[in-house]
Amino acid sequence: MEHVHSTEAAEDAAQVLSAEQRHAEELAFLAAYDDGARPPGWALTPRAVVTFIQGSDGEALPLPADRRAGPAGMGLPASMTIAPKFVGERSLVERCVVTLAGERGLLLVGEPGTAKSMLSELLAAAVSGTSALTVQGTAGTTEDAFRYGWNYALLLAQGPTPQALVDSPVLTAMRTGRVVRIEEVTRCLPEVQDALVSILSDRRMNVPELAGSDDGLIRAVPGFTVIATANLRDRGVSEMSSALKRRFNFETIHPIADADTETDLVRRQATAAVQRAGTAYTVDDAVLDALVTVFRDLRSGRSGEGWDVERPGTVMSTAEAVQVAVSLGLAAAYLPGGDPLDLVPGHLLGVVRKDDQNDHARLLGYWDGPVRRRAEDGSAMWRRLWDLRESLR
Repeated sequence: MEHVHSTEAAEDAAQVLSAEQRHAEELAFLAAYDDGARPPGWALTPRAVVTFIQGSDGEALPLPADRRAGPAGMGLPASMTIAPKFVGERSLVERCVVTLAGERGLLLVGEPGTAKSMLSELLAAAVSGTSALTVQGTAGTTEDAFRYGWNYALLLAQGPTPQALVDSPVLTAMRTGRVVRIEEVTRCLPEVQDALVSILSDRRMNVPELAGSDDGLIRAVPGFTVIATANLRDRGVSEMSSALKRRFNFETIHPIADADTETDLVRRQATAAVQRAGTAYTVDDAVLDALVTVFRDLRSGRSGEGWDVERPGTVMSTAEAVQVAVSLGLAAAYLPGGDPLDLVPGHLLGVVRKDDQNDHARLLGYWDGPVRRRAEDGSAMWRRLWDLRESLR
């Protein structure tokens, strides 16, 4: 069968590649292209980091001939157009880069699904060449995740020695002068969060078990810093102490303001996801326009026409819109014969009915308001959606 992959291909495949793997050629090109001043430990110049994330505005950047001849330029193309990877204001990305260049902690905050984690990954990959130094914050995260642990077999055999010490991602970043990412820092308990205060202030970590030796105090190498993310609206978050807040520069990531830009992003990401599944994306653009319109109306509490909409408690994020678009694409590919538009109400119900049962009624209210009005205005697509109202019950 054509769709059966060889064992070797399956072993080489990965569902998701890291940013430094997905964009390895761009990172190598930018490292050779911009030979300007770099902060200590940085793989790219600050200007190249911004270009990597925001793109080159469709312009093909030429690699100077003298750099193509050097070791860094071997195997690289003569020119390259850098694709944009984050939808947001350039000034925000520039502020993030300047914060990291000053070796200050960076905290990306905002509602779920606004690409905070993606931006932190892109920044870490461009600055340090790796985004792998990551701590996932949860209610069960312990202080060891920010400091260090022990290899207990060696600890029992040798006692506390440097060889028995197990570095956390934070400690590894301190030793190597890299960026460490802390996802969902506010999901960690406050006493765990506060382990970061002295690390960000003093740029060193004490190991009391090794006190009296040179290994009892570990100092951060230039280039070390922290990028943290926080969904401050989520349940289960722990308030950060004022002392820890002062160690970070806060940057708020807002939902995408422009409807066309959001629709294009949903289309691109859904197309890429369906292609990874081994098939083509065939959902009509008009269906995606309607899908994104519904998400934007419910997110903002107001339709594009100016009609009031009761907002659901669930965050109607761009990330959720992408997942619905992916589901529509997979259904069209693997279960052909139906109209993807018919599936939209059911998927929307699955999105909104997660926390608050009253959100079901709010979605029905949206159907009785903007959807009905658009149908009455003569739109065939919105008329079809109105006819599907019963599938929401």
